[in-house]
Amino acid sequence: MGTKKQAGMCMAVILVGLLLFLDTALATGSASVLTGVTTGQEKISKQDIPGAKQKAVEKALDVAVQNAVASLVSRQVFAGNLEFLYGRLLPRSSDYVVTYRVMGGMEYRGYYLVGVESKINLKLIEKHLTDAGILNASTDKPVILFLIAEQTPDDLLPRYWWGNNPEPYRSISETIIIERMAQNRFKITGAGPDRPNPPLYNISFTSIYDATAAMELGRALKADMVVMGKTGAVESNNRTGDGKIYDGVIDLKIYDLGSGKEVMTSVNRASAKSTMDQKGALGAITEASVLAAQDLNQKIDTFWTQNLRRENLFDVTITGENFLPRFIALKKRFKEIRDIENMQPKEIGSDKAVMEIVFKGSPEQFADAVMLKTFVGFGIEVADVTDQMVYVRFIEKQEELPRANLLDIEEKIGE
Repeated sequence: MGTKKQAGMCMAVILVGLLLFLDTALATGSASVLTGVTTGQEKISKQDIPGAKQKAVEKALDVAVQNAVASLVSRQVFAGNLEFLYGRLLPRSSDYVVTYRVMGGMEYRGYYLVGVESKINLKLIEKHLTDAGILNASTDKPVILFLIAEQTPDDLLPRYWWGNNPEPYRSISETIIIERMAQNRFKITGAGPDRPNPPLYNISFTSIYDATAAMELGRALKADMVVMGKTGAVESNNRTGDGKIYDGVIDLKIYDLGSGKEVMTSVNRASAKSTMDQKGALGAITEASVLAAQDLNQKIDTFWTQNLRRENLFDVTITGENFLPRFIALKKRFKEIRDIENMQPKEIGSDKAVMEIVFKGSPEQFADAVMLKTFVGFGIEVADVTDQMVYVRFIEKQEELPRANLLDIEEKIGE
């Protein structure tokens, strides 16, 4: 009895500890599914243990759905759309659960506690967030080009696929980092078996770590950022029994193509033990790569969010027929866009207006937000977007053809 009681108390401590911390969801496998373990608790009422268990499971699945939403959008967007989360997504959490299993459960101080492993449908959540205008798939995460050279004890020189005298190889560190970044919704370019050939873009690398050429290649591939650096592993001076210790290090620099500057660095180290040189080196590189992926996910996400959400001042030029009533309707819609900090008229005429806008985001993001708005009797077209100006034009809505006319057209096509 004493042993069972101690085991039960240990289990309680573990589960309560889980409940005191943020539940974690680890993305594994396909980027369309988020797999993770979450916890839930429910007060036991009138000795209804099965009922309390079911409600605790439902709460654990609600947390899993919240984790899935948090993996798709920035922290600011998540916090700014709690009404949508609690009003639209969580009431139908079961719609997003692909499968789940209860890993453990117990009574503890009048509550029922559970640990639940679940798979959440990221694609469906992404669609609903996009339909609601919360997630903008084109700007929510940057497009990244990775250029990571790799060297193990068996290599005389680092191996790489770009620059002078490249050779085909499968970079362990690059593969691990790209997979983990993709799971967190970052977009990757220039990866896979069909690597881009820099000379085809008239780009020449003066060295492996030529940052200027790397950024030129990134722009040619329509990337937003470039991650460049080296992975290596060497035998350590330390020993442990009969085994050897291998130290792995990944030293990376991250460049923002918008500014053309290095914006951050990432250095991660790890060790692995093995009696075989190659196995130990690859183990150290693998461990360092996992740490590098975590570091890059956090740093790039923070930078990108701050970069996109910083205030920008630009003009919006508006033109079109039947101008004044449509302009008034458009201004009302502008007031619904929460990231507009200020707007002032610079020019207003009978068929054209210029508004000065202070917006928490880029002109492209502003244009995307405007395009989500609908109007009675007319539409809008974003004719052009630059760093200083957004051009908006009123357009006529296309009238639907009467059913009889459609039948006539179909008959003529059939003939």
